[in-house]
Amino acid sequence: QVQVTESGGGHVQPGGSLRLSCVTSGVAYRPTCMAWFRQLPGKEREGVATINTTGKRTHYADSVRGRFTISQENGENTVYLQMDSLKPDDTAMYFCAADAGPIYSEAWCLPTVRHYADWGQGTQVTVSS
Repeated sequence: QVQVTESGGGHVQPGGSLRLSCVTSGVAYRPTCMAWFRQLPGKEREGVATINTTGKRTHYADSVRGRFTISQENGENTVYLQMDSLKPDDTAMYFCAADAGPIYSEAWCLPTVRHYADWGQGTQVTVSS
């Protein structure tokens, strides 16, 4: 059974930074794509950043490009989301997602919910003064 666990959320003032962590675990589980999504109550889940764990190709939503960075720790089962220059509009529940389906190493992972089989419970990020 695959487990996806996020951590690192919290409250920060506008302009501040947070780093989210995500660890996947499971016997012989090797995700090929990992991603961060966020969601507000009553809204659809939005893809924020994705990473191809083999080729390391990344993708960002326009709203976070240049401020957020997704990275992967050696060993492939841990990813981070470094969030800088945070804005109140970044306030949301952040979810980590993973999938072990086949993908070319040079491809980028899609930021859509249906492409990910395994999800964490979420970590809240609140940006306010």
